[in-house]
Amino acid sequence: MQRVTNTVLQSDGKVLLLQKPSRHWWVAPGGKMEPGESIIESAKREFREETGLHIKDPNLRAVFTMVMMKDQKVVNEWMMFTFHATDYEGQLLKESPEGKLSWKQEHEVQQLTMAEGDLCMFEHVLQRQGVLYGTFYYTEEFELISHRLTPDFT
Repeated sequence: MQRVTNTVLQSDGKVLLLQKPSRHWWVAPGGKMEPGESIIESAKREFREETGLHIKDPNLRAVFTMVMMKDQKVVNEWMMFTFHATDYEGQLLKESPEGKLSWKQEHEVQQLTMAEGDLCMFEHVLQRQGVLYGTFYYTEEFELISHRLTPDFT
């Protein structure tokens, strides 16, 4: 099973986001874990590679299983570990190798185009405390089929 980390960087009422070129969806910067890497090492490395910034003291805020379905069968599955940080150093890349970087106002995030699971993740990280756990079931076209969240919120 693939493991992925990402980090929501929040500073001065803004959130640093990455717009992926394939679907033009907005995401928290991150990517695949390397063999033998801890989730926190991966979160720091991936964030630095995609943004040029070094995050300080990231906290784990969400753990999700993402399941891709076709004809009621699992065709792909991965785990995503989401961190939150409010402190960083370094210079933001002018151009990320993964897409377009942009600081967005916190209140704008929920109106941006993104996967349903990411909408839940951002809502939790930006407005709630603790760690959110969940499973999201999608079609191969990333249409949400169903999801479960703990703690449950609407």
